[in-house]
Amino acid sequence: MKIILYFLIIAMWSNNAFAAVGCDLNDPDRDVKRFFPDSTSYRTEYLSVDKVGGEKLYQQIQQQLGDELNGIYEKIDVPYTVYTILKDSEPIGYIHGVNQKGKYGGIQVFLIMSTDGKIKNFYFQKLTSKNAKELRSKSFGEQFTGLSLSDFKDYDAKNKIIPLNSKLSDIKNPAKESEEDFFATLRGAKKNLILMDSFIFNKQSFKQ
Repeated sequence: MKIILYFLIIAMWSNNAFAAVGCDLNDPDRDVKRFFPDSTSYRTEYLSVDKVGGEKLYQQIQQQLGDELNGIYEKIDVPYTVYTILKDSEPIGYIHGVNQKGKYGGIQVFLIMSTDGKIKNFYFQKLTSKNAKELRSKSFGEQFTGLSLSDFKDYDAKNKIIPLNSKLSDIKNPAKESEEDFFATLRGAKKNLILMDSFIFNKQSFKQ
């Protein structure tokens, strides 16, 4: 009995440790070239809210998101992988992904961004949904092109309310029966943009 209990504890610890890891590209060499064909190299950084700004930043991110961060994917010490794409040692863009809870399981929302913080491309590396095909469609992803954090500013992620007459209201859900996954995608995209703003575009000095 003690042996069984021991292995159960080890298994639970291993699962939690694995689940707490942030999003990495499955094949960064391939994906970087796919989204940035002119790139010559890339730099990988592992950042966490805890290391960058601590509790103060964590609370600020929740305020910007308009929703609480919870679960193992959104803890303060979760590492996030930021890929800085280079051309002759100069940054030409970024790739960053986040884990987001969907209706049927985990979603990995990746944003390909320009150096001014705008979305150049959007895609799901992982998507557990009955309507994955529609949500993965090129036409859906293209609706995010050109958007930035300012366009998501007034999106109520907690109550799933999109401001009328905003650029976000132009994004059409390709699968009406998967509304929960649609709104989870918007929350994931907003969270991604907030983190990138905190880590890269508008990094501040926080006194610990």
